[in-house]
Amino acid sequence: MSFAEQILRGIPEELPAPKPYDPTVNHAPKRRNILTVKEEELALKNALRYFHPRHHGELLPEFYDELRRYGRIYMYRFRPDYEMYARPIEEYPHKSLKAAAIMLMIQNNLDPRVAQHPHELITYGGNGAVFQNWAQYLLTMKYLATMTDQQTLHMYSGHPMGLFPSSEEAPRVVVTNGMMIPNYSTPDDYDRYNAIGVTQYGQMTAGSYMYIGSQGIVHGTYITVLNALRKVYPDDENPAAGRLFVTAGLGGMSGAQPKAAKIAGCVSVTAEVNPKPLYTRYEQGWVDVVVTDISTLCKRVKEELAKKSNTSFAYLGNVVEVWDAFLNEGIYVDIGSDQTSLHNPYAGGYYPYGLTFEEANQMMADDPERFRSIVNDSLRQHVDLINQHTARGTYFFDYGNAFLLMASRVNADIMAENGEDFRYPSYVQDIMGPMCFDFGFGPFRWVCTSGRDEDLKITDSIARDVLERIYQHAPVQIRMQLRDNIYWIENAWKNRLVVGSKARILYADSEGRIEIARAFNRAVKEGKIGPVVLGRDHHDVSGTDSPYRETSNIYDGSAFTADMAIHNVIGDSFRGATWVSIHNGGGVGWGEVINGGFGLLLDGSAQAERALQNMLFFDVNNGIARRSWARNPNAMFSIQREMKRRPELTITIPHMADDAMIRSIVQANTGQAQLSI
Repeated sequence: MSFAEQILRGIPEELPAPKPYDPTVNHAPKRRNILTVKEEELALKNALRYFHPRHHGELLPEFYDELRRYGRIYMYRFRPDYEMYARPIEEYPHKSLKAAAIMLMIQNNLDPRVAQHPHELITYGGNGAVFQNWAQYLLTMKYLATMTDQQTLHMYSGHPMGLFPSSEEAPRVVVTNGMMIPNYSTPDDYDRYNAIGVTQYGQMTAGSYMYIGSQGIVHGTYITVLNALRKVYPDDENPAAGRLFVTAGLGGMSGAQPKAAKIAGCVSVTAEVNPKPLYTRYEQGWVDVVVTDISTLCKRVKEELAKKSNTSFAYLGNVVEVWDAFLNEGIYVDIGSDQTSLHNPYAGGYYPYGLTFEEANQMMADDPERFRSIVNDSLRQHVDLINQHTARGTYFFDYGNAFLLMASRVNADIMAENGEDFRYPSYVQDIMGPMCFDFGFGPFRWVCTSGRDEDLKITDSIARDVLERIYQHAPVQIRMQLRDNIYWIENAWKNRLVVGSKARILYADSEGRIEIARAFNRAVKEGKIGPVVLGRDHHDVSGTDSPYRETSNIYDGSAFTADMAIHNVIGDSFRGATWVSIHNGGGVGWGEVINGGFGLLLDGSAQAERALQNMLFFDVNNGIARRSWARNPNAMFSIQREMKRRPELTITIPHMADDAMIRSIVQANTGQAQLSI
């Protein structure tokens, strides 16, 4: 059967032959068996409902074996025979070009060059899933191939609930992932209900079909590392030269760190315990040197720092060992962080010091309580070493992976003197929030659906020209951000950032995003390039409510509310988005964040022109308005600038209270209350 015929077939009427487990692929670790016998029966019953009863006798023992062996039912037998990658858009059978674009993006998320655990349908983060099983994938692709622009596909945590009558202006797909009743959103709840087959963890861009490989996080990490060094060395014209960045993680999103540090211009050391992603990053050219011996690492790092070179090291081992060795060897770390998946610390997200990679994988499945204890001990040791480095002057920041949160939950020495705040800032608090998000700058990305390198080069040129024009009249407050992104896009091609789809990312505010998108749509209309998909990471100005990351610089008490993300996805949906998504969890963990995303196809039409103007403007300014209402000074500046640019925008501006006056009245009354007691 041809590729198109296989897509249109969906779930096959006759069972394909079982597929052998491929040990050469990077597989997800075994999930713990948390289900009761009754719940195991329910999980099997749920899985079998995708298939005609005549097949149940053959599939039942196979699915039960998967459930017991891997902790989940993936339905490996139904993994497609065709190669998984983003094809040119015209190769997808379709009645709706928008639906074809979504099929392209789904396949890119599952491309083995892009996905962390492709056979388990996990894109990154250890458990960031596109689907729960292969039956869902097959059925979804069939629905997308046959739907029209008068229908909308509704996705319930990987399950295609069905095609509903809709309209051309409505989103073609609406995605939810992990939307639990609040009291059922603990990590144990996730393990239980995911194993039962009724929910999944969509991460941020995995379950919304908008992942573009590590390039997305390369850019964000480049901006973060560069501005962290500027913060530490504000008077240096080139603050990165001869500086050292130490971190951990080379898997899905974390694999971007050495590449980003290389572009920023410093020396970096990234520790990784799993050889597969480490050597994948090396083969992709995203890391310069692989070192397997800690003494050799210390020697090489000293040499490169002395030369003020720009070398990225990957160390095959535990980051705790690196922090310890550098302390003993007197190697000064300028900035440090961590990007292991600590939202998922006991199921493969964080590998503890003292166990090999293989030992850890075995123990987390066979003796989860002992494994949990060893992880907690490792985290406490990890923090103790970082504290010793920061006492020498190292600037350490949480890079949004729940490092501080998890360390506090295992009673590591991570709290500030007041006992309420963390000892170290989230990178959003210190860097990305005030320098980027409050000004409306966030991760604007696009994918050239033609699959042609030439189209990507044309879009790079268009984006650079737009940013350079905007720079000429930009206020001084945002000129640095524009300069950084002009430099980025000028060097994007030579930095070999593309993995999978022909995609690009840069940080832009609403003015930049709209002007770039308008220029793209015009180029599509004129036949210069094929259709373009726009999107963003949820890690942006207004898509995500995450008190320990994206909204950690919100200080009015609303950091633990999720109104912004909900308004974002609803507002985008009726302003022209091609698809929208809303997730529980993402980055910092299940139950810790709500985030929304979108995709928008530019096909050269007038409808696309209207959508990009209205939707992109709201998508950014929804978040700036919320940040302004929280009294963030840069956001107050930004939203008032936007109201001048678009007179139909009217935003409620906060009046500023006198802190001293408030403090005096509270303290006076507190004193009187204590006397009366």
